[in-house]
Amino acid sequence: MKRLLLTTAAAGLSLAAPAHADVTQVDEIVVTATRLEARIGDAPGVRVITAEDIAASQATFAGDILETIPGLSLSRNGDFGGVTSVRMRGAAADKTLVLIDGVVQNDPSSPSGGYDFSSLDLGDVERIEILSGPQGSLWGSDAIGGAIAFTTRELDGWRLSAETGSYGTARAVVAIGAANARGAISATASGYSTDGLSKAAIGTEKDGFTSWTIGGAGRLNLGDSVRLDGRVRYNQAKIAIDGYDAFFVFGDTDERSENRSWTGLARASVDGFLGLNTVAEVSLYDLTRDYVSTFGSTYDARRATWRVTSGRGAAEDVFAFLLGVERDDTEASISTGETADLGAAAVFGVVRFAPFERLSMTASLRHDDPDAYQAKSTARLAGALDLPGGLLVSASVGQGFKTPTISQTVCDYCWPAGPSTGLRPETAEGWDVGVSWRSSDERLFARITGYRLEVKDQISYGAGRYVNIDHTKTTGVEVEVEAALTDRLGLRAAYAFTDAVDEATGQELTRAPAQSGSLGLTWRGDRLGAALTARAEGDQADYNPSTFSPDRRKGYVTANLAGSWRLSDRIDLTGKIANLTDVTWQQSLGYRESGRALYVGIRLRN
Repeated sequence: MKRLLLTTAAAGLSLAAPAHADVTQVDEIVVTATRLEARIGDAPGVRVITAEDIAASQATFAGDILETIPGLSLSRNGDFGGVTSVRMRGAAADKTLVLIDGVVQNDPSSPSGGYDFSSLDLGDVERIEILSGPQGSLWGSDAIGGAIAFTTRELDGWRLSAETGSYGTARAVVAIGAANARGAISATASGYSTDGLSKAAIGTEKDGFTSWTIGGAGRLNLGDSVRLDGRVRYNQAKIAIDGYDAFFVFGDTDERSENRSWTGLARASVDGFLGLNTVAEVSLYDLTRDYVSTFGSTYDARRATWRVTSGRGAAEDVFAFLLGVERDDTEASISTGETADLGAAAVFGVVRFAPFERLSMTASLRHDDPDAYQAKSTARLAGALDLPGGLLVSASVGQGFKTPTISQTVCDYCWPAGPSTGLRPETAEGWDVGVSWRSSDERLFARITGYRLEVKDQISYGAGRYVNIDHTKTTGVEVEVEAALTDRLGLRAAYAFTDAVDEATGQELTRAPAQSGSLGLTWRGDRLGAALTARAEGDQADYNPSTFSPDRRKGYVTANLAGSWRLSDRIDLTGKIANLTDVTWQQSLGYRESGRALYVGIRLRN
């Protein structure tokens, strides 16, 4: 059952292989964020970004590569460390679930519970899996728009890279490890520093940004059936930010944010007991955010998750299933310095059945029982049909929900003070239908996907309280094309149309551009590789930070050029020009993005 791995215009720019090799058979690729191991063609709405894709695009932070994925829209409060959020299919940014090695990263101390991508360094990331559409039946709360899962690297050997360039920027990554059939151990450290530029578009002072990340992975195989493994990852970042002075004038300030977070995972797997593969794991998450200013504040958050799953069946099997139980305990501080906690228990199951070689169907069901709210069940059904002539039809329908956050539950910032009453979890329903085609010589691939996502009881802050008032609906189309123009020249293009509206008012949702797209060209010579990537977004509804009123951010077109020169099997020289045409543009209204910037570097490996 051959189907194509489809990434996006810049997500899969490989400089390590000829252009025609970029069109990858999904028989070689399995998706693990779907809980049950699956080939990508059997998992509608899924895209995979590999380590080779990341290296070729020379992306430093997650937002650098996610912004090219159709259906995702990025908002950033200024280049170089500005708070970065990702919307999936028009849903608010707090409805994107983010996982690193299966550990949830969404911030429980944030009022909306979203995730800030600004410091997520890709130096130790092996792959990124993007699941669009509501994924409540797989991951529970927060995955209304979808889920983005990062997997860190298990390395055998060593790697070293260094880069420097415009705005006083420097970056280094060092990784070392050893792996064999018995076990593995590896460690990665990355550091990034820049003088930056003013995050406020009207500002003049430089806002610097420093970030460093260390991570480790270990695995021990005890015979043929028992495996122990673990991951740990720590990040620390200091970001100069702009905001408001004592007179509420937006512009240059002396404020900064200092964030420290770590996550850990310990897991034991037993294969073959009662004919099943059973996995028991515990994950821990800890975050501290310090806002250093005249009226500074500190926020802390902690999460512990216990999970046991059992099932059988590989990606190529006719029948496969997985059952699981889960317990999550979360604690976070609020603006007063007090702490509060929320917890939830869940049971879930996933079944995949392929009665014929060309047909695969997957169903998932989950029941979540939050401590403070009514229990909720969510379901999802997906299918893929491989037709003659290179056609593939896929479809899915699913549900999602989002439990009120700790801040919303205790009604932080509310007046009069007191816990929220009557708040309900947000709920969502969504579907998508996709049709793809590949040529018989595998040199051309195209896919079009239509979808709808409807969110009810969305929580907003109004009249001094958090209340369920919003009802939003997004209807969209995503188009993707890959072509091997020659044996050395490849093309990738993506376009997304997003109609995201507030059903209560009829107004378009903020920071969800109606039109966006990307175009990538790759060249691979004997020693020289190059990738030219252009991105475009139309204008979008936004908020003006200077006037506190709704406004519009203008559309933009930017381009990046990345290249490498292979000196030997162990040494590459790299270069990158960001914002090639030096356009003035804004990702979010009122916040500055960098002009043309040049970076040069070197990569070493054994």
